[in-house]
Amino acid sequence: MFSRTVSRLRNTRRLLSTVSSQIPGTRTSKLPNGLTIASEYIPNTSSATVGIFVDAGSRAENIKNNGTAHFLEHLAFKGTQNRSQQGIELEIENIGSHLNAYTSRENTVYYAKSLQEDIPKAVEILSDILTKSVLDSNAIERERDVIIRESEEVDKMYDEVVFDHLHEITYKDQPLGRTILGPIKNIKSITRSDLKNYITKNYKGDRMVLAGAGAVDHEKLVEHAQKYFGHVPKSESPVPLGSPRGPLPVFYRGERLIEEKTLPTTHVAIALEGVSWSAPDYFVALATQAIVGNWDRAIGTGTNSPSPLAVSASQNGPLANSYMSFSTSYADSGLWGMYIVTDSNEHNVKLIVDEILKEWKRIKSGNISDIEVNRAKAQLKAALLLSLDGSTAIVEDIGRQVVTTGKRLLPEEVFEQVDKITKDDIIMWANYRLQNKPVSMVALGNTSTVPKVSYIEEKLNQ
Repeated sequence: MFSRTVSRLRNTRRLLSTVSSQIPGTRTSKLPNGLTIASEYIPNTSSATVGIFVDAGSRAENIKNNGTAHFLEHLAFKGTQNRSQQGIELEIENIGSHLNAYTSRENTVYYAKSLQEDIPKAVEILSDILTKSVLDSNAIERERDVIIRESEEVDKMYDEVVFDHLHEITYKDQPLGRTILGPIKNIKSITRSDLKNYITKNYKGDRMVLAGAGAVDHEKLVEHAQKYFGHVPKSESPVPLGSPRGPLPVFYRGERLIEEKTLPTTHVAIALEGVSWSAPDYFVALATQAIVGNWDRAIGTGTNSPSPLAVSASQNGPLANSYMSFSTSYADSGLWGMYIVTDSNEHNVKLIVDEILKEWKRIKSGNISDIEVNRAKAQLKAALLLSLDGSTAIVEDIGRQVVTTGKRLLPEEVFEQVDKITKDDIIMWANYRLQNKPVSMVALGNTSTVPKVSYIEEKLNQ
């Protein structure tokens, strides 16, 4: 199986080399107001996706207005100075386009997929909803109820709950520690003035990227950007995309046990400080994550897995329902660790944590093979290609990279960086990142067998 994967990836590399010689790659331009236009032409297609990426999400909020960016996302399609809500929906339907938006901790994103001839209209509509929303009072009250219900639904998603708590204790009293939706009390109290102030403060040309992929002519996209986004004001003191906009986040040691013995499963997240999007060891962190890997008892793998941790988790019990290694990156920080799900009645959480710590220590000790390293690198490259399926996915990649790092690495450039990773790189990374560093942990469910952070740190540092 692995040999077939490697063979396919070698063929893919040859294909990438051939295709990249025919495609100009990602082209970038900048308007006088600082707005960046980045696009990639895809041959033999008649559709395209365009998206506007704003370097502002929940991280750009404060304690009082936390939740504003997400609230604005809900109001984006509820009417502008030029179109009613019905008008927006009808116009999108008439051209067969698809319009969507989302908010993250660092970005606000609006995008549209359309036929090539409708790209100008798609860009104009994106500009309209982003810069000319009326923020109608009645719409605000309707969406307030919708967001409260959404928040209640998120509270039932245990992984979301655990990672929100993990961010809160790890980035204590810092912007990255706040949730995207904001607390219920804020959702209930956010005003039209709060929304307008957020737009005024954060929706600046130099903090925006207009990304396009598919049947996109870059010069024409620049013209559309100037026509529909050229009026967006520039920051008084512009900061280049990818540069810090404030003090670097501090990673705090922390522990939070949320006892909910009625839950059938217990959820645990253990994290150390990871890497930023632009960190030189970004891909090494991902390769190390891939070596640790993921496992799910429901899939039935484990005993024949090439991963020692998966074999141990499945043969000795099993020790858990599942585990997932993660590497979450932000502009200037990151979280690296493990998310575990156990049966609240069947499993002793300490046993699976012990096995995870053994695996981390194994990597630190250098007891890993070249085969494992090559497998991890192959998985990274395969995941990259699979994530770039279609113009929307490519726009996501372009926009995210440019708005967070100021540039975009093409797949073949990523391949080159991944191929350079050696076993020694991974061992050095693990010894730097996983030795004598603060640990943060959150557990939700039956926490009676969850070990303390002090225990995890002691075991990891032995």
